[in-house]
Amino acid sequence: MEAATAARPLAVALAGPLAGPVEWIELVNVVRRGVFGFNSRDRRSRPFNLLRAQVIKEMKAQGWKRLGITSATPAVGKTFIASNLSASLSRVPDQRTLLFDLDLRRGSVATQYGLTEQVGLESYLDGRIETLGPVARAVTGSNLVIYPSVPLTEGSSAELLAGKRARALTEAMVQLSDQHLCICDLPPAFANDDASIALQQLDAFLLVVEEGRTTARQVRDAIKLLAPVPCIGTVLNRYNGVIGTEDYGFGYHSQGKYDAYYS
Repeated sequence: MEAATAARPLAVALAGPLAGPVEWIELVNVVRRGVFGFNSRDRRSRPFNLLRAQVIKEMKAQGWKRLGITSATPAVGKTFIASNLSASLSRVPDQRTLLFDLDLRRGSVATQYGLTEQVGLESYLDGRIETLGPVARAVTGSNLVIYPSVPLTEGSSAELLAGKRARALTEAMVQLSDQHLCICDLPPAFANDDASIALQQLDAFLLVVEEGRTTARQVRDAIKLLAPVPCIGTVLNRYNGVIGTEDYGFGYHSQGKYDAYYS
């Protein structure tokens, strides 16, 4: 569970739906929940640091600020990737990262970070709250603000994602300064039409795939389904091997050569 402090404004004020003081929190035991990106000396953060560099390069080159994270099918680790990428991005000086949980039916960003929420982003989208200030959680010691959601038990997630408030939110993202990058955790592409609807208002997406589970056909079909929004790359999750030679890759089973560097 997080430790909360008093609500206060961010160093760089946000406008529109994002306006207002936010609650600052200290995250506890996030490593146990699989969030490694906050600690650059943890060797498990290395793949996310490499991914971070590529994401920043592409988003800055295109002038984009809104990146969706999705997968073809459920349970391949898209929230794990979104959470760790956001944590890694939050360590870049002068880079401010906003993480939005737009998987309104089965959102798990709060669980990934150990947050206990009664209301979330869905409460703004359905009109129960006027701004996202009450939802925002700014992580102490980082440049990360989390906007979790509480899974819907009734109502249409598609209608909320296609509604006026969702459009106002994504338009507010565009108006942010060039220091900001918005990461949006989306539903799986084939679960329903929520990802397609949400991506119509975002700039690009990353597709998370799982070794031995996601097929090449699923990747092709997902990218085709989500077009014309560009896919800036795929992320291979739960990879157990090593890419290339000399102990270099995204697997964690053979990294002895780098232990001293990351300790």
